[in-house]
Amino acid sequence: MRKKLLLALPTLAVAALLSSCSGGKMTYALYNYGGMQYAGTYYENIVYNNEKNMTPETLCALVVGYEDIIQHPTGLRKMPPPGICAEYGYLLLKPGTATTFAQNATDVQKNWYQTDDYPAFFKNRGIEMLKKEIELYPESKTFIEPFIEKLSK
Repeated sequence: MRKKLLLALPTLAVAALLSSCSGGKMTYALYNYGGMQYAGTYYENIVYNNEKNMTPETLCALVVGYEDIIQHPTGLRKMPPPGICAEYGYLLLKPGTATTFAQNATDVQKNWYQTDDYPAFFKNRGIEMLKKEIELYPESKTFIEPFIEKLSK
């Protein structure tokens, strides 16, 4: 038994050494939620800040944050993470989001959208995002399609 352990020891040492080597970046993640920041991802931080503080400014940051994650997907799959399009669509369709954004967004945040009619734009973009969620993740159809039908009436 002792001889087998001594023979296995060099193999275990090499395996441990190789497993500890990493390129520094997590290049194996399928999805990226907006880049790593201290204490979580960008997505986690903007959602947490909006839920904790819930001010017009945090809502505007959340709207633009979702748009950024969707327009610039990273990770191995190069597509928005599951649920992001649905969350974003729902946020855009919530009553008051368009008005709050129009009244409180900075010029930089408004430049993401190139419109003056935020209620119409947010409604169209919200439905578009819900449909995109179904397109990217067909298993979400059962949950999201009735919501889209209700909005269409």
